[in-house]
Amino acid sequence: MEIRAFLIAVLVVLLILHFLKQLWSRRQYPPGPFPLPVIGSMWKPGAKLREDTFIKMAKQYGNVYTMWTGHIPLVVLSGFQAVKEALIDHSEQFDKRPVSSFFNTKGKGIILSNGHVWKQQRRLGVVTMRKLGLGKKGMEHQIAEEARQLVEVIASSKGQPLDPSMPITNAVSNVICAVAFGYRFALEDERFRKLIEAMDSVLKFQGSIQHSLYEAFPRLMKYLPGPHKKALSCMEMVVSFAKEEIEKHKENLALHEPQDFIDFYLLEMEKSRNDPESNYDEENMAQCIFDLFVAGSDTTTISLKWALLLLASHPDIQDKAYKEIEDVIGSAHSVSYQDKKKLPYINAVIHETQRFKYALLFGVVRQCTEDVKICGFLIPKGATIIPDLRSVLLDPTRWEKPTEFNPNHFLDKNGQYVAREEYLPFGAGSRMCLGMQLAKTEIFIFLTSLLRMFRFQLPEGVKEVNMESIPGGTTHPHPYKLCAVPRCKV
Repeated sequence: MEIRAFLIAVLVVLLILHFLKQLWSRRQYPPGPFPLPVIGSMWKPGAKLREDTFIKMAKQYGNVYTMWTGHIPLVVLSGFQAVKEALIDHSEQFDKRPVSSFFNTKGKGIILSNGHVWKQQRRLGVVTMRKLGLGKKGMEHQIAEEARQLVEVIASSKGQPLDPSMPITNAVSNVICAVAFGYRFALEDERFRKLIEAMDSVLKFQGSIQHSLYEAFPRLMKYLPGPHKKALSCMEMVVSFAKEEIEKHKENLALHEPQDFIDFYLLEMEKSRNDPESNYDEENMAQCIFDLFVAGSDTTTISLKWALLLLASHPDIQDKAYKEIEDVIGSAHSVSYQDKKKLPYINAVIHETQRFKYALLFGVVRQCTEDVKICGFLIPKGATIIPDLRSVLLDPTRWEKPTEFNPNHFLDKNGQYVAREEYLPFGAGSRMCLGMQLAKTEIFIFLTSLLRMFRFQLPEGVKEVNMESIPGGTTHPHPYKLCAVPRCKV
């Protein structure tokens, strides 16, 4: 017994010494919640992350603080000044993505790749978007067609309570399908339904506590049951879907007249076949398509869902927006993105929606490529950075009424739209969202088309709605129903 007790005591002492050694090695990081053995600082936010979790922590620990997910340090940058210093003033030092154990892309694609691979894939993405007509009539035609279909689906409710979530999701996802594959899917298509369900499962898992545990303890989590198993399976399903579409395109090559992202990518592969530095291959292409869906479908869907809910809850703002549409566009022609210049109030409403109800919990992580000082704190090389973009969009030092839905944040005294440097929902610097222009075009055409045709209001008897978001990496509103009352025959 004495020997056993002695061995236990020695083990406890060794564990304490190891823990103290870890604490000493962490002294170079900014302060934050005290990290406990194994779980790190995850005890602080609790089991569920809320919209305001990181903002509340910044009030306690300052605008630059460190969270520990197990043994992994996460430096959180909160507020406009800290985020601006990192992403804009030191853009090159924060243009790297850390390796993700869960999203194991093997350094491929656009979102989580780095260096030469990232530069090549992003360049092709930008060029392809431009050639497909982003900002021109070509891409607008696809979006306008989805807007027309969405109006028809909403009209079929005949003013009765309707959950707009699935119609919006289908419309936005079909725009990405048109970009990636060159065609849209019928809403009843079984493959399309499974694709949307798979993406939904992946995005719901992202940002959860289980996701954090997987990133901290990947070897252990691989052998444990849980929601990560389904999410991993769904990721594989989406990538397999992309590979199937690639094979179809290879059988019907359209290199002379490329029609979609896959066509342009296959053309680039052919052009660079003898280039030893080329990273254009089918694995990268499939991951790029996955990235297009991750970045281009859910966030746009969230913004539209929040916009309808907020406008139904603020009928005065909705009526003012509709009057502007009627006065400027009327019923003469379909909605065009060029109309945005003549519709400052609608433009302000869209920007305010994305500010007030930011689509992500915080922002996409970065990694520091060298030692950098931010707001007086040394951020060591290799540190993983969380730019809390939500805190920028709600920064009380930059916005007059940050906790209110107020389109006047983006209007001058003459009612004209004003751009704000604090408006950073798409990030900043070299890693700014590739699909920003596509998302802006979609949201404007979809929302303006809907407001032109319907007055959205809460169902009879419903006086208020839940304005909290569902916890997760993305911030969907809780399920709701609205009545889309036709303004004219649709």
